[in-house]
Amino acid sequence: MDDTPRLIATDLDGTLLRSDGTLSRRAGAVLAAVEEAGIEVVFVTARPPRWLDELASAVGGHGTAICGNGAFVYDVAAGEVLSSEGFEHSLVRQIVTDLRRAVPDVAFAAERGSGLWFETSFPHDPTHHVPNDAVEAPIDELDDEAVGKLLAKSAVLEDEEFLRRATEVVGDRAHVAFSGAGGLAEINAAGVTKAAALERWSSRLGILAGDVWAFGDMPNDVPMIRWAGVGWAVANAHEEVRAVADRVCPSNDDDGVAATLEELLDRTR
Repeated sequence: MDDTPRLIATDLDGTLLRSDGTLSRRAGAVLAAVEEAGIEVVFVTARPPRWLDELASAVGGHGTAICGNGAFVYDVAAGEVLSSEGFEHSLVRQIVTDLRRAVPDVAFAAERGSGLWFETSFPHDPTHHVPNDAVEAPIDELDDEAVGKLLAKSAVLEDEEFLRRATEVVGDRAHVAFSGAGGLAEINAAGVTKAAALERWSSRLGILAGDVWAFGDMPNDVPMIRWAGVGWAVANAHEEVRAVADRVCPSNDDDGVAATLEELLDRTR
């Protein structure tokens, strides 16, 4: 096992959380113990800030989340967006226009610091309610607030085909990620990734990549897994993650992250 890390960065869905979206008591306890041992913990997730509030009682004491695939830094306990990295509106409009031309049935939503903006035809994840303060309106009518993450979904194309087309259309103008949410293209401004945001946050704390352990399961975790001193894939991870990870731990449903951190704490006692 490598030297003791100074920071643990972990994805949530499919990695730290079980398949039903819950955090086990075991995982919650070991995260608290890791912080008590003086090791920083940060959650790095595709979830928007509003999807973290439901976990506040379980993880709020652990502080910070990098969410929206790197677009937002969120104080879970306070329910406050600390910083955001977003698109210029002219670029959002260009991408929307070009995607509509390539995939006429595409529907859009936008995650912003203040919450969700969505088109009527946009399909919502049934496990998360649409907040009362969400704005339902055409994406072309977006107000001036910065867009942290643009979401796009086709009701007609197969998931892989839509993601391929979206990536091709967007090109190098922005970053297209896939976190496992069926066929949903998650589009961030160029250079906005989990890895870039984690690097900035670690730098603020005076922590180098070599002192970071990162855990993940999906392709949007790959840059973070590569950047960290030790990149961990859970056993249920996508093949792209397993291919670049330094180590593999048990699956999310077997509390793989928690088991690994328990071993770490046992070694440092």
